[in-house]
Amino acid sequence: MTTPYEDSNIFAKILRREIPCVKVYEDDVAIAFMDVMPQADGHVLVVPKAPSRNFLDADPATLAALAPRVQKIARAVKDGLGADGITIMQFNEPASGQTVFHLHVHILPRWEGVELRRHSGDMVKADALVPLRDRIVAALEAA
Repeated sequence: MTTPYEDSNIFAKILRREIPCVKVYEDDVAIAFMDVMPQADGHVLVVPKAPSRNFLDADPATLAALAPRVQKIARAVKDGLGADGITIMQFNEPASGQTVFHLHVHILPRWEGVELRRHSGDMVKADALVPLRDRIVAALEAA
């Protein structure tokens, strides 16, 4: 049985502009913003505008449109922050670690010898995320 999409989730509220975010990118398909509980400096979330609970119930057209945007933003995160690599993660259902039930993709810049931080629930102030966002946006604009 499929669990219905709930439009009260935090990402739906961000999409409706009810909650602010540190935006990296936006177009008619998706929005990307800095994760306020980053596991790495420069952790970005890419969220489709189409209401989907997760990858398992998303319309295939939503997934097809989302993939090139994830790739574009991942390249900008890597280039803008000088990362050695990128980890891309996507979780489905509570047993996998999904805590926000709107499809989203994590883009985490990685550096040799630097471990990911735990997802602690501690929020970083938006002001601390802006310089990282600015470097990623500059890389997007240069691409």
